[in-house]
Amino acid sequence: MSIDTTAQAADTPDAQQPWSELGLKADEYARIKEILGRRPTSAELAMYSVMWSEHCSYKSSKVHLRQFGDKVPKTDVLLVGMGENAGVVDVGDGYAVTFKVESHNHPSYVEPYQGAATGIGGIVRDILTMGARPIAVMDPLRFGPADAPDTQRVLPGIVAGIGGYGNCLGLPNIGGEVVFDQSYLGNPLVNALCVGVMKHEDILLATASGTGNLVVLFGAKTGGDGIGGVSVLASETFDADGPAKRPSVQVGDPFTEKVLIECCLEIFAENIIVGIQDLGGAGISCATSELASNGDGGMHVILDSVPLRDATLSPEEILMSESQERMCAIVEPAHLDRFMEICGKWDVDAVVIGTVNSSGRLTIEWQGEQIVDVPPRTVAHEGPVYNRPFAKPASQDLLAANTATSLQRPQSAEEFVHTVLTLVGSPNLADKSWITSQYDRYVLGNTASATPEDAGMVRLDDSTSRGVAISTDCNARFTMLNPYLGAQLALSEAYRNVAATGARPIAVTNCLNFGSPEDPSVMWQFSEAVTGLADACLTLGVPVTGGNVSFYNQTGETAILPTPVVGVLGVIDDVHTHLSHALPADGLTLIVLGETKAEFDGSEWAHVVHAHLGGQPPQPDLEAEANLAEVLITAANQGLVSAAHDISDGGLAQAVVEMCLRGNRGATLNLTGDAFTQLWSESVARAVVALTAEQAAELLALALQHEVPAEVIGTSGGTSFVVNAPEVTFSIAVDQLREVHTATLPALFDH
Repeated sequence: MSIDTTAQAADTPDAQQPWSELGLKADEYARIKEILGRRPTSAELAMYSVMWSEHCSYKSSKVHLRQFGDKVPKTDVLLVGMGENAGVVDVGDGYAVTFKVESHNHPSYVEPYQGAATGIGGIVRDILTMGARPIAVMDPLRFGPADAPDTQRVLPGIVAGIGGYGNCLGLPNIGGEVVFDQSYLGNPLVNALCVGVMKHEDILLATASGTGNLVVLFGAKTGGDGIGGVSVLASETFDADGPAKRPSVQVGDPFTEKVLIECCLEIFAENIIVGIQDLGGAGISCATSELASNGDGGMHVILDSVPLRDATLSPEEILMSESQERMCAIVEPAHLDRFMEICGKWDVDAVVIGTVNSSGRLTIEWQGEQIVDVPPRTVAHEGPVYNRPFAKPASQDLLAANTATSLQRPQSAEEFVHTVLTLVGSPNLADKSWITSQYDRYVLGNTASATPEDAGMVRLDDSTSRGVAISTDCNARFTMLNPYLGAQLALSEAYRNVAATGARPIAVTNCLNFGSPEDPSVMWQFSEAVTGLADACLTLGVPVTGGNVSFYNQTGETAILPTPVVGVLGVIDDVHTHLSHALPADGLTLIVLGETKAEFDGSEWAHVVHAHLGGQPPQPDLEAEANLAEVLITAANQGLVSAAHDISDGGLAQAVVEMCLRGNRGATLNLTGDAFTQLWSESVARAVVALTAEQAAELLALALQHEVPAEVIGTSGGTSFVVNAPEVTFSIAVDQLREVHTATLPALFDH
């Protein structure tokens, strides 16, 4: 088989090429020919196809994502913003923290274990490339109905993949979410977050500068797994029988990655590299073009030098392979021997594959022939940008009009008890220990709190008490009802969860999971959600540091509920002062902070009890959210409260039940007004705190100072969850609540 060289491409302009099969549109192929002044070689076509895919180029989302840069709040915490592998923020004492969340949705449907495992591996390498030591991971997950056969197929494998890879890396999994909904049937969402820590002076960027510097590929050998991989798979919709394209899903080896991490950290410590990039989506195509584009603009690569697991791979396949556990570094010749010595110490394969030059071109040769000659920016950063049409769907107003006001509410004590137990045992609110017990939450010894707490929290390292707390959230039903408000509500809850631990929220990452961008209704949802999130981040003063867009999450014509997962990172001076939601003692006073309104549209009660979705979600109140956070953070710092828990999914009833179960003791609520509204409203900017009677007056004064409504609602103690209200009184034993709460997932998945 002859090699398709650049010279041959110039001489055979009419040669047929499989541009459509590689996911390119006719106008995109025409633009590539215009850029090059000829048809692309087959290797160039492979590079452009993966780098211009939706997953890598953000071609449908760029015009909207610019809002995150245009609406950056005034803050001095942001050290590295959007555009790099991950954002970096200043957390004090010379420490910098980098964090990011990304999707691995479609690969996890095709091959649940490896799809999820390599999702963890990829996000960890993104954090590593910033110069940071990864210190924790999280996993926001979405599945179809818990009892659906396809959920039974994908969930165990996905959970095992996340646990298997993360546990082998020795990274604690400190939080995330597990949500079940019909819309995710056939299209689960597997989002993975990683956080890492470094000193300010240790931050690294993906750049190839310095003529004569060397391009070094190190880590695992390149194989045939993941050819096209997520870059193609995540840029296509699924049909009713499965994904439209089934390229190989990458195969992960966490032990190789663990060694690679330690090797990289030793290399970083010796300051012997100019730039670094991991090989994730689009593999060598991405690493070489992005490094060259971000540097002096010129690079020559000898593709024959790439170590292979499969000697039969074509040059196109080598360029497109997304084999895992690989990195690409730019090294000065004077430092090459030491670089290779460190790689040898860790038994990490490393080879020079190219050189930085001043040509302004990325050129690649194979068997002595030139097969790539492109301007690197056109591959990495100047792909197509679409301002796709978007329009509010005709059904949206009908959806908004279908409120929960007419739904039957519990009346008798028996009906109230039944409602509490139904919600406590529902898949979305039930105990997730069946899943989280497969993760090591405490490895490394720096975990201060983890699932099921409101936010995961870790110390930065062994030499400090300073820590970070992270929460990820999204109620996709709220976003379906109102995408603008729904995205703001996702931020509100994550922000509140972080504050409820005593940490101060400072920055945001996001993973925006939506259906096909070619559907104007989906693009309307996306546009509204991005605008809502950007506006809310500006108001709350928390910049978006980066994130991920995942489109084409639909089966046939049915899109998932719009799911903009928001991750909020907060800082705490001393992790020993953090708050848990466990009730630690009897006789504590319970106080609700925040205002409760009759807001039930999109709630767990409407969803679980009535299978209802309609109306408008709770109204965000960002000023109230900020005020509540000040009260919670101050109270934690001053040791005023013994426990705190945000009120969100399932309302006050679910929040207090979880506090009882976590602390293994009962509570008595003495409610005024309408008991149903008090128990199951999902109004925002609310939390429950537990504290001694002596501290209650001080907390109430603090709440008054910050204009946060506060009401004493009961006490901790006993062996039952008791509610006394004007129209109803009922009691449920904590043991019964625990039995119902913990039985759901084992009954579904233990077989």
